[in-house]
Amino acid sequence: MGYIAQRGAQTPYAVKDVAVHIYCANTLVRVGSYRSLGGAVNHFARESHIDEIASTLGIDPFELRMRNLADERYRRVLEAAASRFSWQSGVAPTKRGVGLSIGEDVGSYVASCVELAVDGREIHVRRVVTAIDCGLVVNPEGVRNQVEGSTVMGLGGALYEAIEIGDGSILNTSLSRYQVPRITDSPEIEVVLMDNPDAPSTGAGEPGLVTIAPAVANAVFDATGQRIRELPLKRQLR
Repeated sequence: MGYIAQRGAQTPYAVKDVAVHIYCANTLVRVGSYRSLGGAVNHFARESHIDEIASTLGIDPFELRMRNLADERYRRVLEAAASRFSWQSGVAPTKRGVGLSIGEDVGSYVASCVELAVDGREIHVRRVVTAIDCGLVVNPEGVRNQVEGSTVMGLGGALYEAIEIGDGSILNTSLSRYQVPRITDSPEIEVVLMDNPDAPSTGAGEPGLVTIAPAVANAVFDATGQRIRELPLKRQLR
């Protein structure tokens, strides 16, 4: 259980003192596997937090990350995603927002940039650019397909998916009540492959998910000025 919960908990940033504590909680609801396991929620917490720091300091989120990243593979994917996205952070809430995040899972490095629009309590993700360094790329189309699938799955967890419990029972037991992304919810997705032939091939099916929720949350903050620290985001949007 410790490995499951610890995935993604280590910081990539230049922080001298780091302590990670894992607490296991009993739950009455049966849980199953999920892409990246604990990596998704740990990345959401960390990458949202680093954006909060950037906002407090008045520093562009891209610049703050670059100043504090020593690992060259992190720097390469972040620069590649931001360049393809034509990154430019917003200056004031305008209901149109951009956000970014970085991550590492199963030995692969990823960075995602997101553009979205907020209309009332609706969040419309328009564009996602993800750069991935998974070592030697053997099957480029296979990697792209995996990252695209991870992106859509990540949007489900970021925006919609939640189990509703009432009177000791699960209320949304069917897809008519448990909302997942549909084709009409899928944004334009672009995958940038950072072929790294000097590194062994690593995973592509899970890493593309871990950066989606924090990038979307950071873009919602850019669009509205509201910092949401709980998923799914749509339920918390005011």
